Amino acid sequence: MRGPELSRRALLTLAAAGASAVTFAPAARAEKVLLVEVGGAPEAVAVNSVTGFAYVSDPSTGTIVVLDSRSGTVGDVIPVGGEPAGLAVDVVTNRVFVTNPPAGTVLVVDGRTNDVVSVVPAGPGASSIDVDEQANRIYAVSDLTGTLAVIDGVGCRLLDLVPGPTRGLSSTAVDSGRKLAYCTSTTTDSLEIFDIGAGEFTGGIPVGKSPTGVAVHNASGTVFVANSAIHHLSIVDTGTRREKATVLLRSESSALAVHEGSNTVYANGGPNGIARIDGTTSLLTGDLSLGVNPGAVAIDQRTRTVYVADPLRGRVSLIRDF
Repeated sequence: MRGPELSRRALLTLAAAGASAVTFAPAARAEKVLLVEVGGAPEAVAVNSVTGFAYVSDPSTGTIVVLDSRSGTVGDVIPVGGEPAGLAVDVVTNRVFVTNPPAGTVLVVDGRTNDVVSVVPAGPGASSIDVDEQANRIYAVSDLTGTLAVIDGVGCRLLDLVPGPTRGLSSTAVDSGRKLAYCTSTTTDSLEIFDIGAGEFTGGIPVGKSPTGVAVHNASGTVFVANSAIHHLSIVDTGTRREKATVLLRSESSALAVHEGSNTVYANGGPNGIARIDGTTSLLTGDLSLGVNPGAVAIDQRTRTVYVADPLRGRVSLIRDF
């Protein structure tokens, strides 16, 4: 595998709001970018790193498109109805969970048969979703009401609907080991922390303007937040509960994903493409142009293939070796 060619551009360091901001923006390349035409307007992407299948929600057609990463083709199209939005995969049970915000439900799809096996109430406007694979629990937040739905992933039933501390919660990410769920709020520009054991929110951390994407590196507990109204990504130390660093990007970012093995973050904040950030050093280590302002970002933890949705042109980019 050939690494990216790094320029010797000087590091640019900024300081704001008591946190450091570091940027390192060399030119970058990937060994292979494969474009898969999926049609419609793909919104969210989730990957099962065990089976190699990726799932793409399309609210314009009421379907989930299944991508076979081995062949780079569409393997199946699952009609689910409504306006499917957020996606999450439980690789242990091989189940796919998709939100339908207008109906306030979460649909459960069997990853072996691609059949919808259950529909679970999750509160009005339930949109972003994540999985606690250790406990077989699903968490879905509502940008409409600010509630957090707790769902039994095995029994497919709503366990609790917890009122949030703000009027709306835009995204969520679960730290299974520490039993915490992190939820972003665009109304308060904060990262709200939900204690899974206590079943309650325990405080918020100020981040950038309009945070709309969140991901956690499970080994370190570091949380990364994509701020959609400002050109930087927030890095949060949950031990001290503060924004410890910011990374200056080429554009606003609304989605991101973390590769657990290398602690590398991929965000849609590049110049009409994606940015690659070293989660340990907080350095921007590369930009990859895709010729379009991309949408959702996901990653295959096994192969490190990055999936980037293009809702304007109805396709998904599979990016390898970046």
